[in-house]
Amino acid sequence: MKISKSLYSYYLILPALFIYSLFFVLPAIVGLFYSFTDWRLDREAIHFIGWDNFNRIFTDKTLVLAIKNTFIFAIVTVIGKNVLGIALAIGLNMRLKSKNLLRAIFYSPSILSVLVISIVFTPLLRSEGTINSLFEAVGLHSFSQAWLTNPSIVIWTIAAVSIWQHTGFQMAIYLAGLQSISKEYYEAATIDGAGAWMSFSKITLPLLLPAININLMLTLIGGLKVFSEVFVLTGGGPGNASQVVGTIILRAFGEGSWGLGTAVNTLLFVIVTIISIPLLIFMRRKEVTE
Repeated sequence: MKISKSLYSYYLILPALFIYSLFFVLPAIVGLFYSFTDWRLDREAIHFIGWDNFNRIFTDKTLVLAIKNTFIFAIVTVIGKNVLGIALAIGLNMRLKSKNLLRAIFYSPSILSVLVISIVFTPLLRSEGTINSLFEAVGLHSFSQAWLTNPSIVIWTIAAVSIWQHTGFQMAIYLAGLQSISKEYYEAATIDGAGAWMSFSKITLPLLLPAININLMLTLIGGLKVFSEVFVLTGGGPGNASQVVGTIILRAFGEGSWGLGTAVNTLLFVIVTIISIPLLIFMRRKEVTE
């Protein structure tokens, strides 16, 4: 009877564990096997080829560029979304009459479809678009760029659009964290003569670590798994300049190179796991020590 009671909580998770294993763990294992094969649309037989698919990933210039772009996008968006998210949260946590309206305005882009975002930003970012027209109108001709057709800046442009869209979501999480911090801490710091920066670095940041941890994980994993922003804005172009791992996977499967596509997907899973888990452990430890 005691054993049965001790196992009661485990019985409750069995249905969810079964569904998770069936639709995630099992496909992941099968996909891992196919990533070591020459599985293609135009071949009836599947042959084991070892590391050939992975060797191709790191020797093909387009695939290497896609990995590089994925990391650039992830780093830029993680920094941009979190820095701007904290700044907006602090600003909108003050006693402003219009703070509720401003919160809604800054949050609203995060609920829009990426397709809608592309429809809005594509004409804005054209060479003769609104943004370049504004630069020229104020005499800043040197700032005018071919934002979506210049290979050297296109991935940065897409990252900026993603930051604009999703920063409001990070802001909402940081706002929840800020509102859970007691005002007594700041009152005590003011009495002790602490300035704004000292209060921020010694009170706000340490007590905001749980929210920072959540947002870092969300933005990092989302950045490494980027697909929709690139797909709707450039489709990986011009040429292959804005290809990322997600679009490469789509192209590989579209061309019938299923083994290669599965290998790229497996590599993405490994990259996300290797980066996110140590970061999560580190941030959890910081929460405890702080």
